[in-house]
Amino acid sequence: MRIQLPKKSTNSDNLMKIHVSSALGTGPTQLSAFDNALIKTGVANYNLLRLSSVIPPDAEITEYEGAVPKLPGKWGDRLYAVYAETRTSLPSEEAWAGIGWVQDPETGQGLFVEHEGHSEQSVKLDITKSLHALLVNRGLPEMPISMNVVGGVCVDLPICAFAVAVYQVSDWQNSPQLQ
Repeated sequence: MRIQLPKKSTNSDNLMKIHVSSALGTGPTQLSAFDNALIKTGVANYNLLRLSSVIPPDAEITEYEGAVPKLPGKWGDRLYAVYAETRTSLPSEEAWAGIGWVQDPETGQGLFVEHEGHSEQSVKLDITKSLHALLVNRGLPEMPISMNVVGGVCVDLPICAFAVAVYQVSDWQNSPQLQ
């Protein structure tokens, strides 16, 4: 299922498209569970470069259940993203990860936060508290909070909860490939 938020700018040519997805991966090791989550969200085969969570003006955020649309670029290119991930291999232990965001309805600029934990409630609470604090720190008004949180309980195989906001793919010659 795809949920598209309204465009924030009248100039749609300048919109930056940010794709948000999450998945719970499993595998025989915690690393293979992480890889399985990357595959499920459509961001495997890239080198992930973690961003600090600022949403540029004129950004359009689209959430996906499952993988984001096929990304441009090729095997090993750089993928700029905000992401949260947590892993466990302990039976009965939970792993949760989530991304939350606020976005100014006029400019499209905003903020992401990413949190990991061992309960859905704690991750959602941390996201909410962090976004409120970031807005206060910047002297910005309260804004509606959106979030994408995923997780589960380890049964017999290791699990990895992974949530990602994909900004851009770039090759190693610094040629950006926008979505």
